[in-house]
Amino acid sequence: MKAFENGDITTERRSKILELLEKRGKVFVKNLSDYFKVSEVTIRNDLDILEKKNLLIRMHGGAIQVRRVGLDYQLSVKAKRHAEEKRAIGKKAAELINNGETIILDSGTTTEEIAKNLGNLKDLTVITNSLNVAIRLSELPEVHVIVPGGYLRKKALSLIGSNAEENIKKYYCDKVFIGVDGIDSGYGISTPNVEEAHLNNIMINISREVIVVTDSSKFKHRSFAKIAPINKINTIITDKNIPSDEKEKLEKMGINLILV
Repeated sequence: MKAFENGDITTERRSKILELLEKRGKVFVKNLSDYFKVSEVTIRNDLDILEKKNLLIRMHGGAIQVRRVGLDYQLSVKAKRHAEEKRAIGKKAAELINNGETIILDSGTTTEEIAKNLGNLKDLTVITNSLNVAIRLSELPEVHVIVPGGYLRKKALSLIGSNAEENIKKYYCDKVFIGVDGIDSGYGISTPNVEEAHLNNIMINISREVIVVTDSSKFKHRSFAKIAPINKINTIITDKNIPSDEKEKLEKMGINLILV
């Protein structure tokens, strides 16, 4: 009977920890130890267990809230969010592209901003699974466009599925530009759609250089489907509002961080 009661107390304490995290966004081991009148070792164990269940993110001395990005918004809705930052990121990303290269632009509003800035390049080949990116690039005479085919994901105007995956595996590219819905230094990059995530992972594997383009609102977020761990990324282009602790961690990991 006592073991059962202890189990109930543990469950109740962990539930309360999540409630406190929801209210405050961050909790500390020492404060929780005082609050629940248990040892710091017990609290650390609680936080470790909750992190394994993806219910929080451990940090030195405590934990922070997992802010999930589970919703798959229409492209027109996403285009209006952080539009100024996306324009600046797209312009800076285009500066990394050279004449004669073969690149991949995945689907998304930030990668479309890159496409808007490629008019001065010559003999550029762009592989994209994004219909809106392909249409925009069709106006540029010096840009050759390859669309891998596949099943249309209507919300994102992107092509996904086995046909897209098999076709894109035939190429090897200089650079891939990936837009994400979630990015976390300890977890990786993610998106709401599983098939999109799998295709993005293939894009990464066939590219010499991996560049993530994302506004700072996506940091410390985890979306439903993981694309790849952070160590697969060479460069991240984002705006100057990136959380300072994430900036420090990414730089320590040797990732080239470009702020606009």
